[in-house]
Amino acid sequence: MTSHSRGAHMEAELTSQPDTWRQAATLAETAPLPQRGQRVVVLGCGTSWFMAQSYAVMREQAGHGLTDAFSASEAPLERDYDLAILLSRSGTTTEVMAAAKNLQGRVPLLGIVGDPDTPLPTLVDDVVVLDFADEASVVQTRFATTALTLLRAGLGMDVTPSIADAEAALAAPIDARLVTADQITFLGSGWAVGLAHEAALKNREASQSWTESYPAMEYRHGPISVAAPGRATWVLGAAPDGLADDVAGTGATYVEHADVDPLAELVTAQRVALERARARDLDPDHPRALSRSVILG
Repeated sequence: MTSHSRGAHMEAELTSQPDTWRQAATLAETAPLPQRGQRVVVLGCGTSWFMAQSYAVMREQAGHGLTDAFSASEAPLERDYDLAILLSRSGTTTEVMAAAKNLQGRVPLLGIVGDPDTPLPTLVDDVVVLDFADEASVVQTRFATTALTLLRAGLGMDVTPSIADAEAALAAPIDARLVTADQITFLGSGWAVGLAHEAALKNREASQSWTESYPAMEYRHGPISVAAPGRATWVLGAAPDGLADDVAGTGATYVEHADVDPLAELVTAQRVALERARARDLDPDHPRALSRSVILG
């Protein structure tokens, strides 16, 4: 297998995101998404959990109502909600399935899945199928961002600028310092905190890299101590005042594109994850110790 062919699925899937985001925006016009004023909880595992975090902040900031996001394995399912969203690319994840069964008959359930022919759609009251964003690669890219775009559009937000930024991100050169960095810390504020966690996870999964992620204002409360020459600090969205100077003082590479939509910036982080994997002779379509879905016996 050549270096370029490693991660071929991941590359094809992440580069298709502008198209899948457009389809999601159209689908949002008729999908059974949360209504303004509903008390909503969003459950997922791994990448889906991070997308849930971003949506929860986004929905509350838009004034649509209380929105919680939990890892499916740690959710306080006894709370009173008007709707539970179960987000799962595979539709088979053990913890998500268990949460659905626990909530059945008590809370209306909406599933968002990549594959309709899986168990989760049989357990929920409504389902949105993003089969056009399903993936062959174990490392998830377009399903997650497409699901978030669907939910974002469902809030009445215009996702056209995000799509344009994603197209630009796919065409831009990759900073070689990020491919060779010993360590990368991803930061975000507001709804971009979940994206920072996802960017860090993507690089860990794909390239076995040392990555960390934090809310941007927390970085100077300890984590900045790992910043050093040969490492990088990458902010998705706008950074707190003074952070660039503080990072510069450590000698670490500082990355901030405040004028780029944070979801499009995540696309750049996905591209970096792919190139870091290839530089390490790894195949992110089949990462070490990971599978498409966690199904526990």
